Amino acid sequence: MTTTPIESLSHRIRHEARAMWKLAWPILIGQIAAVGMAVSDTVMAGRLGSLELAAVSVGVSCWTMMYVTLVGLMLPINAIVAHEYGAKRPDRVASMTRQALWMALGIGVVAMLLLNAGALLIDRLDAPAEVRSKAIEFVHLISLGLPALTLHRTLYGYSASIDKTKPMMLISLAALAYNVLANWLLIYGHAGFPRMGSNGCALATASGLWLMAGGLYLWIRRDPAYRASNPFDRWEAPHLREIAGMLRQGVPMGITYLAEASAFSAVALLVARFGVVAIASNQITINVTSVVFVVPLSFGIAIITRVGQSLGAGEPQRARFVAWVGIGMAVAFGALSGLGIALFRHDIASLYSVDPAVQLATASLLVIAALFQLSDATQIATASAVRGYKVTRPPMVIHLCSFWGVAIPLGCVLGLGLPEAIAPQWNLPAMGVTGFWVGLAAGLSLAAVWLVSLLRRVARQAIEPAAAPAALNVIKEGLA
Repeated sequence: MTTTPIESLSHRIRHEARAMWKLAWPILIGQIAAVGMAVSDTVMAGRLGSLELAAVSVGVSCWTMMYVTLVGLMLPINAIVAHEYGAKRPDRVASMTRQALWMALGIGVVAMLLLNAGALLIDRLDAPAEVRSKAIEFVHLISLGLPALTLHRTLYGYSASIDKTKPMMLISLAALAYNVLANWLLIYGHAGFPRMGSNGCALATASGLWLMAGGLYLWIRRDPAYRASNPFDRWEAPHLREIAGMLRQGVPMGITYLAEASAFSAVALLVARFGVVAIASNQITINVTSVVFVVPLSFGIAIITRVGQSLGAGEPQRARFVAWVGIGMAVAFGALSGLGIALFRHDIASLYSVDPAVQLATASLLVIAALFQLSDATQIATASAVRGYKVTRPPMVIHLCSFWGVAIPLGCVLGLGLPEAIAPQWNLPAMGVTGFWVGLAAGLSLAAVWLVSLLRRVARQAIEPAAAPAALNVIKEGLA
């Protein structure tokens, strides 16, 4: 019996989907556990009242901008290791990981100092004085975990890119359990510990990050599965040329991640003028979307790995196929998650807060969050595929234009309204926090469409360099 082309394609898709899922599901569990730490902070602080929740909201907004920027800066190790692993060069894998660890240590220390300096800006927000004071203390404490974050994300990228994802899952689950226990002890003052409130969240998260970095280090040192490419098998001094090369890829990725995260964080800061209920409902909605986002993000990390390995092995056609299968899986989840958020928005809101006003405001925002799940899943998966080709600058431009050229300006117009002196004939009323979320939805949709177009050009150029000369300047940095 012969196999038709359709049956052959269907078999290839199923085979790749299984391979993608095998790589992605431990990453997903680990990501859910990591985000669960933020969720436990918000939920457990929220039980103390709207004031503590508002303080955590403002503090987390500042922390999140730094956090995701650092994740982006560390992301080049994923594509670099995947390429070297696909090309069967374990010595290069170990060497590049060592250099990435040097880079991570330096970046982590600098980030800690910058976040503490940036916390002074919180005092200029149009928010209650007690909220500002608690938020500043929160930032000072949680910043202690930044060097651990950069070191952990480097080891994370190395391990994922050589198809070893289960250790991160188990370590992240252990860190989540620790975070919940530490929150219970430090927020509420149980078992003789001081009652620290929102500061307890910060201290629990910072110490949890150090446990995650140390746990993954010990696992890699002792597990024989890492023996061929273990970065700790010998000492290697910093090589400035190698580190500079990673920074050339990492800085655009960091800016890309910052563009999106800062847009959400900027909204959190801008809505502070609307009061405690608006601050709390906005933070809860961000928290929910962050939890859902880890699924397409996990597919994105798997896509970077699979695409990078295929390109390293000299198979660009397979790389394109792998990319679109992974994107399809992420988009399918985006559709399901949007439906789930819309249907259960009131139940989700009641889980986070006992305040009826906060519950009602949150349920309203979750409707908008449900609508942009499809766009969000598409843009993160497609951007990850492009990064698998080591193309980093065009996605940076796309995210900057989408979020800071469209999402935030549109959100300000809709959320704050147009002054009568500027457009008296329009009489556009202020929509409050809802208007800002409409702007975010528009920015995500623009980014998704633009990135799909970019990936088509990048993948085509990798397969047939002469067939797409116009795209050469777009991707030459990644394929040189």
